[in-house]
Amino acid sequence: MDRAQVVTGVAIELNASEQAIDTAIAQATTLVQSMIGARSALSISPVAGAVAQSKAIEAIAALANAREAMVACHAELQKDHRKLGYGTYAVGPLNKPEKFDAGEEVVSHLRVAS
Repeated sequence: MDRAQVVTGVAIELNASEQAIDTAIAQATTLVQSMIGARSALSISPVAGAVAQSKAIEAIAALANAREAMVACHAELQKDHRKLGYGTYAVGPLNKPEKFDAGEEVVSHLRVAS
């Protein structure tokens, strides 16, 4: 394998890992929605299932922490990539911020359509 193939392989795995975490977050939030909807449909008190719902929300928070760590990993890999002079390799979505600081809050410019 040449250098480009090795670097591209890491970039592909990084992108897949980021997507897997996002998918897990989306699935877990769907679970919470389902739990709330089921409780409402069955006219069950909010007390019922409160602990289970709380645990699911804790899992979402843990996934959010994992996502934050993966984004920080991405930023560190970008720094290392540049320091080592490997040039530009693009894998995955290209609409990334010009400059990213893992400690900086990313603000989205999306709005809800009405």
